[in-house]
Amino acid sequence: MTRAATMADPRVRVEETRDLGPVPAFVAHFRRFEEQQGAGCRSSLHDVRTGAIERFQTLGFPTTKHEEWRFTNVAPIAKQAWKPAAPGAEGCEDCARAIRADLAAHFFGDWPGARVTLVNGRVSRALSSAGGLPAGVFVGGLADALRDRPALVEPHLARHARFDDHGLVALNTAFIEDGAFVHVPRGTVVERPIVIVHATFAPEPTVVQPRTLIVAEERSDVHVVELHCAPAGQVYFANAVTEIVQASDAIVEHVKLEAESVAAYHVASIHARCERASNFANRNVSYGGGLVRNDITAVFAGEGCDYQLDGLYILSDRQHVDNHTVVDHAAPHCGGRETYRGILDGRSVGIFNGRIIVRPGAQKTDAKQTNKNLLLSDEAQVETKPQLEIYANDVKCTHGATVGRLDEESLFYLRSRGLPAGVARGLLTYGFASELVGRVKVEPVRAELERLFFRRFGGEGVPG
Repeated sequence: MTRAATMADPRVRVEETRDLGPVPAFVAHFRRFEEQQGAGCRSSLHDVRTGAIERFQTLGFPTTKHEEWRFTNVAPIAKQAWKPAAPGAEGCEDCARAIRADLAAHFFGDWPGARVTLVNGRVSRALSSAGGLPAGVFVGGLADALRDRPALVEPHLARHARFDDHGLVALNTAFIEDGAFVHVPRGTVVERPIVIVHATFAPEPTVVQPRTLIVAEERSDVHVVELHCAPAGQVYFANAVTEIVQASDAIVEHVKLEAESVAAYHVASIHARCERASNFANRNVSYGGGLVRNDITAVFAGEGCDYQLDGLYILSDRQHVDNHTVVDHAAPHCGGRETYRGILDGRSVGIFNGRIIVRPGAQKTDAKQTNKNLLLSDEAQVETKPQLEIYANDVKCTHGATVGRLDEESLFYLRSRGLPAGVARGLLTYGFASELVGRVKVEPVRAELERLFFRRFGGEGVPG
């Protein structure tokens, strides 16, 4: 069956897509998905979806021939016959039980503040709560917001995560149905962090398309934790897109924790747009998944923005994590720091490709980018490529990268003071990343990251 025939024939069944190529198979899923939406499909969203699937048809899956993907081969994703995600936890006791256990393992089981939990891309009301929110703040499902608050959603949804040159963003956009939506009105301070959980339950190879939209209006202040997780051992492809829209003088801290099943594939795109005098922090932590790709783009469109982009990837066995960042200075007098650190054990592979772009007219930019990597085994590999693209003449920009191992003298010193080898190794490893962990302002997340180090690297306690 040709690609053209697939597009033209809406009768193609999902069950038949095993015989199709990867792109036509997803197009067949899309036609079935559109049929299921029926008359309730909003016309504006229908147009966005249709444009996105057409663009995905043109772009398809990236290959190692693309410069931006030359170290990450997604052929295993493209070759797998993925089934669309089944409905989430509602009505499925096994699913709800497994997700509750997973949330408890990630310290979000009894979260006291607002939490929206999505299972297989759909909101689970039984696993969500809206407690402790100031008046006017919305934390909930994207489908509900599109129905009840379209004026808050439509000006931003799919406006910033552009899919012109990113096939997997186009694929996610084509399947927008539900997702997480956070809206903070002008002048509102949200004291307790908001938690968004994208959980997957996949008894068979499944594709999920998590979507998140965060809108912070003028002079607002909010902390959002976004967790991606699943029960251990499950095989699935999570293709996630997050859009963050930050108005003038707003403060946003966004913490993304990627804790997927180590048998899973996780591709995520985060797109942030920051207006005048805003303050943006992104903490991106990857410690799950078998093959992971993180694309982070932050556009500083207004004068006087301040930012801090931190990344931490903690890998072992054969894990593969590829971090690509773009920091786009489109206005003058903006500045910040980008710091990525990797800890790699086993035969894992870590990649960092960071670009700082200073546009013409973005004078007085002050930007610094660093990537440091710690190798704990002889077989771990790192590829690092920090970049500066400067088109203005009155700026201060620096970048750098290092790759090294644990300091043998420091290890000997700790062991000579009576510390077991595992504890000494864990302390030094934690020390390498402690600066980034300490910047996380959400205390339970910070404590969980500390425990993670000592579980993974052989320690027997948590630093005091």
